[in-house]
Amino acid sequence: MEQLSSASLEWSDLDRQTVDVVRALAMDAVEKAGSGHPGTAMSLAPAAYLLFQRVLRHDPSDPKWAGRDRFVLSCGHSSLTLYIQLYLSGYGLTLDDLKSLRQWGSLTPGHPEYGHTLGVETTTGPLGQGIGNAVGMAMAARRERGLFDPDAAEGASPFDHMIWCFASEGDLEEGISHEVSALAGHQKLGNLAVVFDSNHISIEDDTQIALSEDIAKRYEAYGWHVLEVDWTATGEYEEDVQALYAAMEAARAETERPTFIKLRTVIGWPAPNKQNTGKIHGSALGADEVAATKRVLGMDPEKSFDVPGEVLEHAREVVQRGRALRAEWDKAYQSWRAANPERAELFDRISGRKLPEGWDKALPTFEIGSQVATRKASGEVLSALAPVLPELWGGSADLAESNNTTMKGEPSFIPDEYQTKEFPGGRYGRTLHFGIREHGMGAILNGIALHNGTRPYGGTFLVFSDYMRPSVRLAALMKLPVTYVWTHDSIGLGEDGPTHQPVEHLWALRAIPGLDVVRPADANETAAAWKAILEHDDRPAGLALTRQNVPTLEGAGDPDAVAKGGYVLQDASNGQPAVVIIGTGSEVQLAVEARTILESQGIPTRVVSMPCVEWFQAQDPAYKQTVLPPAVRARVAVEAGIPLGWREFVGDAGEVLGLDHFGASAPYKTIYEQFGLTADRVVAAAKASLAKTGADKGETTGN
Repeated sequence: MEQLSSASLEWSDLDRQTVDVVRALAMDAVEKAGSGHPGTAMSLAPAAYLLFQRVLRHDPSDPKWAGRDRFVLSCGHSSLTLYIQLYLSGYGLTLDDLKSLRQWGSLTPGHPEYGHTLGVETTTGPLGQGIGNAVGMAMAARRERGLFDPDAAEGASPFDHMIWCFASEGDLEEGISHEVSALAGHQKLGNLAVVFDSNHISIEDDTQIALSEDIAKRYEAYGWHVLEVDWTATGEYEEDVQALYAAMEAARAETERPTFIKLRTVIGWPAPNKQNTGKIHGSALGADEVAATKRVLGMDPEKSFDVPGEVLEHAREVVQRGRALRAEWDKAYQSWRAANPERAELFDRISGRKLPEGWDKALPTFEIGSQVATRKASGEVLSALAPVLPELWGGSADLAESNNTTMKGEPSFIPDEYQTKEFPGGRYGRTLHFGIREHGMGAILNGIALHNGTRPYGGTFLVFSDYMRPSVRLAALMKLPVTYVWTHDSIGLGEDGPTHQPVEHLWALRAIPGLDVVRPADANETAAAWKAILEHDDRPAGLALTRQNVPTLEGAGDPDAVAKGGYVLQDASNGQPAVVIIGTGSEVQLAVEARTILESQGIPTRVVSMPCVEWFQAQDPAYKQTVLPPAVRARVAVEAGIPLGWREFVGDAGEVLGLDHFGASAPYKTIYEQFGLTADRVVAAAKASLAKTGADKGETTGN
């Protein structure tokens, strides 16, 4: 084990008393709620208090201070670990808020929620996600330093700060922790420190039943700076706060590697009967055990939520510490602004998530009639936007050439020694390489978006969105402007077969509230879709893009129309449609071909392109009626995926042409033909719908 310096720490009896008050508050809050996770909040009380009082650079009077360290509670079930420190530090939480833990309308929900409670940097609860968010924040901090202050000496920039994360065994058992931790080590994120609460207990009691790996060695293998602090080392339980403080200071001093501090604790200490058991992990202690524990702590067992005035006053001194840190930082920040007016202007714009004037003029346009895969069009959009939107950055889960996510000429974000011939770059680069780590990529993208205003994107095949779905769901929950570039969006990818051909994914993703799923019909719709996505700063979006070429259609891609989610691409020749055909993505061309056939047969036909169901649903009823007139009951929806969801748009007389089965391995044109996704089948469906409405009267056959 590395020899730690004896960094000076003043730790008074009042500090020890405050830590015990933290334990009591954790017990009382869960007891009153009748549910919750008291054990970890009790044993992590010294670590959390130490971090917030002595180590974390933060200012409770200015929670959005740009120069602050970030704190991520990856073990979000132990939400009281964070809530109690926010209360004690003066972030605005009150004792009544702690009494309202897990109740309707409270600021203290069961797991911390970003945007709901001041001082909460990210929504955590699904284990492992917080570590991924912390890695993303650390990457964002480095990228932002490169944008705003690349030439400053290490530790001398106003943009130098730490990302701190508390994690549990559960976090590290989840596979996502491997993905993000391996990448963090590879990226040499010296601004990241994880404190691992090694208490050997989970819901099923002793973790030995399912866990025997040496987690510290695992992190050494990733290339992390690994430190160990064992509060059980003497055979007695001794909370050596000085040793933990030295480890935290060593983490801050280490700038070439992320730091992993393995902290051995006893969960629920000092509860006399339930400490070190699964019973204290996820349920209330019970009145008798609470009383017994308070007696051990020298507290009155009859008192609940008791915070002596001197304790609160002592803890609130951190506000003055924070203000002093911020004042010192502000001097350096103002000097930087004076010396770098253009970069300061860029910082203000990006931090405010404001797009520059006229940025959309850089968007490319594509020639009508040309054959272009929408994934290729997306790549050209990204390259065109690179010079005008420095905040836009991202990459792929090892599928850059397939996803077309690499901006032309832009350097990779990578330590200098790991750049390659194919991907040159440096630590302040722009192109991200996530490796084959979709789930980790999703959590990292969330962390980047949470940090300070840059706009991240990440690519993989649409079928592998399944691997990242939990992270996508959290992006939607937090309303983060993350963009997913999901290519190979249908059976149209062809020969790779059903394992790679998404059929259920579009509607499965549309089922996530707050996620925009955008499937553009052609190259110009793709450019317009990127414009609409970037103009939203309050939600994630996923682009579903083709591998195969599709025709660039006349009338497609008007930015205002695409931003509405659905619009009239081609109207009936007489302006009075007898039937409406709705298409998305590569199937819009089938709708256009079918319209030509139907019109030649005297059936007035309207084609509606609906690249984004969510955007269309957000329009006012009058607009939706102009696109889909209620009087026109004959309707067809065509999409190379499961029909689920389209019935809402086609109504009781409508027809839905799609796939209710998996794909096959063959050239894509053969698959479309064999599965009946053709213009002729669209025509037949239109006539079937017309027949349901009574509009198909047939012809006389004579006597």
